[in-house]
Amino acid sequence: MVKIDDMLEKIRRNPKDVRYSDLCKICDHYFGGPRQKKSSHRICKTPWEGDPRVNIQNAKGKAKTYQVKLVLLAIEKLEVNHGKKK
Repeated sequence: MVKIDDMLEKIRRNPKDVRYSDLCKICDHYFGGPRQKKSSHRICKTPWEGDPRVNIQNAKGKAKTYQVKLVLLAIEKLEVNHGKKK
């Protein structure tokens, strides 16, 4: 099984080719389970209000590139404000 840190490094190198399931695992690790997942959007809680929001969609098995970038920004903000989660 691939570690979260390895998956995160992989998507940082290439945010255009990310499997939706991998992005879900990363979001679950950093933000906990989604608050909404029954619609086409999977929305995760963040410890702050406003942007960057963590909202991802499945696009034929892949994650949308702009959403991957927003997740990366949210993780960076989380790590800066709350320390790195392991």
